[in-house]
Amino acid sequence: MEKSTVLGMLVGVVAISVGMVLKGANLSILLNYAAIMIIFVGTLASLLNAFPLAQIKKLPVLFKLLFKEQQLMPRTELLKLFVEMAQTARREGLLALEGRLEEISDPFLRNGLMMVVDGMDTELIRDVLEAEIELMQERHSKGALMFTQAGTYAPTLGVLGAVVGLIAALGNLDDIEKLGHSIAAAFVATLFGIFSGYVMWHPFANKLKFLSKNEVELKRMMIEGILSLQAGESPNALEAKLVVFIPQSERASLKEKREEK
Repeated sequence: MEKSTVLGMLVGVVAISVGMVLKGANLSILLNYAAIMIIFVGTLASLLNAFPLAQIKKLPVLFKLLFKEQQLMPRTELLKLFVEMAQTARREGLLALEGRLEEISDPFLRNGLMMVVDGMDTELIRDVLEAEIELMQERHSKGALMFTQAGTYAPTLGVLGAVVGLIAALGNLDDIEKLGHSIAAAFVATLFGIFSGYVMWHPFANKLKFLSKNEVELKRMMIEGILSLQAGESPNALEAKLVVFIPQSERASLKEKREEK
């Protein structure tokens, strides 16, 4: 589970709830089904108008990505794998790497290594793998765009909900107490719209972009490793090239492990 998303939602709800209590507002007013309908169902309706149904169907998968911890191969492990393969290629040739393909679960890495084993041209390998990254980024950007758009629509729908609530409130001008309650309820839709837009949808879009960037960086590291293997570079040269993809703090731990050996 992606703890930061869960924690962010909890902190957001607590912040709003405690803030309302400190301001003297009654939390029971949040149980406004009309406001929930206008904001959340209205946002879904807006997305249906803005995107094809095939894209909307991917929303459950996107939510799963937001609440599930990203499963990527650690960069230190990837570096170690490439160094080992470089040593094997030096001793036995590139064809010897074919026996290791079954150990690799990442389809992008396995596909790149397969092209190397098949003796394909360097530029062709780079072009194919770069094209795959570009198409992946395009898919990811479409998913993030849905949340960005939802973050744009929701606050505006909150204003619409407030207007609808005020129209209803004007029908109670003869009852001051009921009028005050109706006006307060009218602005619940605005609260839901702003909260969902700026605590949920826009941040969700940013997180998806961040996750996509992490995956792209890992795949670019794979491309450099694959092409270095194909070029027959030494294990030391390959390691020097790939270590730049690893954060400085992790490089220190790598150095310590190397010294222990």
